[in-house]
Amino acid sequence: MSAADSASSRDDPTRSVEVELKFDVDEDTPLPDWAALPGVDSVAQPEVRELDAVYYDSDDLALAHAGYAVRRRSGGPDAGWHIKGPRSTDGGRVELQWPLGPKGRIPDAVADAVSSVTSRASLTPIARIRNHRTAYALRDADGGVVAEFVDDRVHAVDERAGVERDWREWEFELGAAAPTAPADRDALFAAARHAVEAAGGREAASASKLARTLGH
Repeated sequence: MSAADSASSRDDPTRSVEVELKFDVDEDTPLPDWAALPGVDSVAQPEVRELDAVYYDSDDLALAHAGYAVRRRSGGPDAGWHIKGPRSTDGGRVELQWPLGPKGRIPDAVADAVSSVTSRASLTPIARIRNHRTAYALRDADGGVVAEFVDDRVHAVDERAGVERDWREWEFELGAAAPTAPADRDALFAAARHAVEAAGGREAASASKLARTLGH
């Protein structure tokens, strides 16, 4: 591999589409019962992840206002630099990911990817979010992941205002074995919402952890 090829591979991100539901829950809310979810045959053993993310934006929060988020997150299976795009009409968000790299410097490829939004303004830390996550894979009869359910206990700091916030939330994200037909996907989401509401959860008041950290 040539030096140019090596540089290109480092600059090219992986791409995924995140489709999820978010819920607010109390500290003592019991976990949902997933037995009635269509296509879900078993729930895997819990996997604990300690996540630590620093979010970056311009002074005028151009990324946040446009629906983007740039973060460097360590811990968990997807540690790295992430760019999350605006939410689409079907609820999905495109996510780009680069390797973790050293602290303290935003990779040029990441900054370039959002330069049209930020007008190449400098990006500085706006929030730090540490998350004790317990993840559960919801699998079909063949072992495929229909969805991942995560129980998050979050400690967040608004770096500019100096405000700290703590909360618990749940996420239900479609996996590789999730149904692709719109009607089947809607049925899965409806069943997930019912299970969460039966346990005492409720629709999230904030669109994202970053928004909640910043008081939105």
